[in-house]
Amino acid sequence: MTTPNTPPARYSSASMAMHWAMVLVFVAVYVLINVAEGFEKGSAERQMARDWHATFGLLVFGLVWLRIVLRVLGSTPPIEPTPAVWLEKLAKLGHLALYALMIGLPLLGWLLLSARGKPIPFFGLELPALMAPDKELGRTIKEIHEFGGNLGYFLIGGHAIAALFHHYVLKDNTLRRMTGFTRRP
Repeated sequence: MTTPNTPPARYSSASMAMHWAMVLVFVAVYVLINVAEGFEKGSAERQMARDWHATFGLLVFGLVWLRIVLRVLGSTPPIEPTPAVWLEKLAKLGHLALYALMIGLPLLGWLLLSARGKPIPFFGLELPALMAPDKELGRTIKEIHEFGGNLGYFLIGGHAIAALFHHYVLKDNTLRRMTGFTRRP
């Protein structure tokens, strides 16, 4: 039972819902760009997959701000038993990198479409360009965006592996705090 002086055993329902919703949106972003590559260049199917990739990428950008608000206004349940200081610092660095990914990659994608003079799709709307078309700069932005996207596989995968490591090796409550299951099976 949680009393006013006892920290919660898990994140709020809103924080957990946001976390898992963003997992699904990230899956969509990565699946869509990989699906797009399977279609012939210039095909309607390829363009549709790319448009949905951009749309879901921009959704990440919008949702991350809500997630930050929830993080600032909410409480962070303690990890029990308390991990080593170096693990806590590594976790903070990993979370910072994930937030940079959730802000930076969508912005780079938006800049990339702008630099190419392409429409910026968002659920049937067209967002404004962030810059004038510039093909040379567009190529550079594309390389950075793709590098960040590939880095994202490692950051997201590392985050998942760390949660499983905490759960199965360290046997602490890190994963249970974000799933809502507060007792060990």
